[in-house]
Amino acid sequence: MKTLVITVSLGLAILMLAGCGAANNTAANKGPDAAKPTAAPTVDALLALDKQANEAYLKSDAKFFDGMLSDRFVMYEAGQRMEKAAVIKMIAGNKCDVKAWKLEDPRMARIDTDTYVLSYKGTFAGSCTGPGGKAMEIPSPIRAATVWLRSGDKWMAAFHGQNLLVDPKDPPSSAKARSNKEGPKKDSKAAAHSSPAVTKPAPDSNTDAMMAIEQSLWEAWMAKDGKKLEALTATELSFQNIYGTFFANKADTLKDWTGPGCDVKSVRVSDGAGILLSPTVGLLTRTGTAEGTCGGQTLTPVPIYGVSVFVKDGDSWKLAFSLNQL
Repeated sequence: MKTLVITVSLGLAILMLAGCGAANNTAANKGPDAAKPTAAPTVDALLALDKQANEAYLKSDAKFFDGMLSDRFVMYEAGQRMEKAAVIKMIAGNKCDVKAWKLEDPRMARIDTDTYVLSYKGTFAGSCTGPGGKAMEIPSPIRAATVWLRSGDKWMAAFHGQNLLVDPKDPPSSAKARSNKEGPKKDSKAAAHSSPAVTKPAPDSNTDAMMAIEQSLWEAWMAKDGKKLEALTATELSFQNIYGTFFANKADTLKDWTGPGCDVKSVRVSDGAGILLSPTVGLLTRTGTAEGTCGGQTLTPVPIYGVSVFVKDGDSWKLAFSLNQL
């Protein structure tokens, strides 16, 4: 049953990210000599693409996703770092019976000129099949976030994640055991899934550099060191925590990370795998642990999976977006 729940959760995650590359950027000039488009997308335009893609997902339209996922696409689910091919295979075998769904409350944050994050709430009434052909109700309501990457005159998905919306003051029992690990980035939602995982990229200098900053960010969160967090993060910073709360700017994010409520004694980040979305934007998937207490709950040293997106600032990387998942 646990595996089935995770499979449905993964299916919903793909459903939510679906529309990222379905439409052209209306501000782009077309033709072989056209200048590279630079106009920012609108919140409504990106949300409209996700709504189109929901229908494609429910129809198991794997071809649609083949044209919409970036070749660099990755996502974390069930402790596995999944690549584009694995996701498309999952969609091709999808079977859902959804009576109603709604996407709303969109919020957009800029990473750089060609990279944006859209976070939004999703509610669903229906079910999807998991291993063994059994139907399971789709988790709802959730908050999803997709990293969108401009490719010519299209927007393509580079990462997607989601969190079940819960009250931080009263998390469900499944969250209480590992609650509040919402430091500067990490959480997971998972168990096992039948789709194959991505082959972990070989470590390189960019991965090593981003991992070093990631560890420093965790340590600064533990120490509530606002000055250090300020120095390690980009001017445009956004964050989504394990409860589905999205912080769209740097001031709100740092206030959350340095606020009261947590007494953390140790942190550790491992299993980093980085890719370059562009020469100046890097994406890092990683596993972390934190020990201590948050919100009156004991933090157990279970794996916390997440993603961080960094931007180049001179010779250094700075954090621009982070998402944690249980």
